[in-house]
Amino acid sequence: MKSISQKLQMTLFLLLFATAGWREAEAGDPTYLQGENIFIETGVEAPDRAPTWYAPMAAQPYAPVFEMLATRGTQGRYYPYTYPVSLKDMIRFHGHDCEGTIHAAASARVAFDILFPDGIIDRSVLWGISGTSPCWSDAVAFLTGARMQYGNLGFFNDARYSHAIILYREDTEVAVLATWKNGINNIPGEPVMLPEAIDWTPAVDPEIVMALKADVKAAGGTPPPYQVDRLRFLQWKHVNDILSRPLADSYQAQVLEDFEWGEWINPAKVVGEPHGRSDTRLKNYPFRASPISGPDSAPN
Repeated sequence: MKSISQKLQMTLFLLLFATAGWREAEAGDPTYLQGENIFIETGVEAPDRAPTWYAPMAAQPYAPVFEMLATRGTQGRYYPYTYPVSLKDMIRFHGHDCEGTIHAAASARVAFDILFPDGIIDRSVLWGISGTSPCWSDAVAFLTGARMQYGNLGFFNDARYSHAIILYREDTEVAVLATWKNGINNIPGEPVMLPEAIDWTPAVDPEIVMALKADVKAAGGTPPPYQVDRLRFLQWKHVNDILSRPLADSYQAQVLEDFEWGEWINPAKVVGEPHGRSDTRLKNYPFRASPISGPDSAPN
């Protein structure tokens, strides 16, 4: 049983996110305008797309890559450069390659195309929601910088969305729901929560994979070794097939109008007293009057 104090903390936490007070930055206005009030150099480092045993799909022509913008340390301004993130980076963070990480990365790519039309993904303004699977939540956390302790990484309140993600940009108040299209989905019992379907035929029939997953799960931890190997092979073949064609053929995204964070997250899976972020608060801090100005000199 939760104490009255715990219940009160949870109520106050949800009220915080249900009001305008939970939005940081100047909501409705982009944090910066590339080429106008900030000058960020992109493409200065090539993404690592070389295939390897733990990321064999990284070299596929449509394997997603990301151009990330971060801040200098825990109390610094924006970097003037971006750095690339590839599937290999995400897999190393997650610990292994799996179809969940690949699908989450591809879904994030189509969502970012809406949220950041200039292609520069600003990690300082992002929130994210995923299912409870670490394949999906690790992908969202790694790409956005959102964390449970900051209160900007959540889990869906509706389990039907477990295969989807929501990425929210706090400065423009735009939220995007992204997921796969019907026809490449292969998780038993999880419907596709947006309307589009693929118009191509996958090399692996998702129905076969779903049946195999159900058999492996029903075995209670002791499936036949052949099924373990076959499932891995079919999943490997499926994601490589998907990444051989444009991501828009297999994934879909939708802007969520009148988005409210508290309506989408599971209130039982939040940090009651989230910490404030320090690594983004000085991202637009003015510079010294001159490179050698003293510590007390006023900034420009």
